[in-house]
Amino acid sequence: MPKIAGACLCGSVRYESAADAVMTAVCHCENCQRQTGTAFSIIVGVPAGSLRFEGEENLATYRDRGTSGKAVDRRFCRSCGSPVVTAVEVMPALHFIKAGTLHDRSWLRPTAHFWCDSAQPWVELGEGQRYPRNPG
Repeated sequence: MPKIAGACLCGSVRYESAADAVMTAVCHCENCQRQTGTAFSIIVGVPAGSLRFEGEENLATYRDRGTSGKAVDRRFCRSCGSPVVTAVEVMPALHFIKAGTLHDRSWLRPTAHFWCDSAQPWVELGEGQRYPRNPG
């Protein structure tokens, strides 16, 4: 039975993973703000390769670049445009699920906030570690 499962808005892309989440965080970077159309993105890090997709042919990839100059592959549904998962070249051991696509979000408790330097001033940062940019 999958520990993590979800889908895009239209349901043409579904995923599951038997792995535990490695981390849950809130990213306030400007690119996540643009991709989500709101003030931040809640992400769930899972081990790279642990996600199994149904309808993967419906996933498109937009290759973004982080401040490091390294690739940030943002994968989204071709049909409905929902952002689903991101692979970050500087963190190859993890893939980041967009938490809004999870079927069950009741367990989410972000433990960190990334890119706090670009957080919207009206956003109240909750509990957890705070990083001005990426950690490390």
